[in-house]
Amino acid sequence: MTIKPNIDESWFAVLKDEFTAEYFKKLKSTLIVEKQKYKVYPPSSFIFSAFNSCPLEKVKVVIIGQDPYHGAGQANGLCFSVADGIVHPPSLQNIFKELQQEFGYSYPKSGDLTPWAKQGVLLLNTTLTVRASEANSHKDLGWQQFTDATIKAVSDNLEGVVFLLWGGFAKKKAKLIDKKKHFILETGHPSPLSANRGYWFGNNHFIEANKLLEEQKKAPIDWKIE
Repeated sequence: MTIKPNIDESWFAVLKDEFTAEYFKKLKSTLIVEKQKYKVYPPSSFIFSAFNSCPLEKVKVVIIGQDPYHGAGQANGLCFSVADGIVHPPSLQNIFKELQQEFGYSYPKSGDLTPWAKQGVLLLNTTLTVRASEANSHKDLGWQQFTDATIKAVSDNLEGVVFLLWGGFAKKKAKLIDKKKHFILETGHPSPLSANRGYWFGNNHFIEANKLLEEQKKAPIDWKIE
């Protein structure tokens, strides 16, 4: 008998075969060993936060990140997001600066992007766990097979979703998306390295995403974080 993971029912319905696949069984056993040896982020209860904050049928926009923040207290299960009270990492700072340029918003105090998720923004890291202080340390555990299946599930089951692909890593996921049914906006990564080279600022992705939603008679996203 399969023990149902801590994931929203709508996602479990389309991903249940992944949880019984050999790669996922291996992933689970590897994670158990990892947690015995190292500090692993985010906490177990937050691993599927992106899914639990945004049920499948509510997804209107997908933002794809790489792996969770690897500093203490940073990762909360949503890509680019941190809990209240945590210093904003550089990529998140640049996201907020872009929002300032596009909408004239003031720079927010909170770095928690949960309000976006509640409106239908799937904030998906392609790797869902990380070893403390070691970026990309879990990239080969099998998470990417699971999150590729997630992206494909969105593509197969919904229509008119706006995918925001930031940076080379995210852009590689375009092959999983049915371009006849969905919209893809691509730009550089919001990291300082990319942003300082002119590949991030001025992309207008937040305005463009809302425009595409409104053309489909869908409610736009209120991108403002307080």
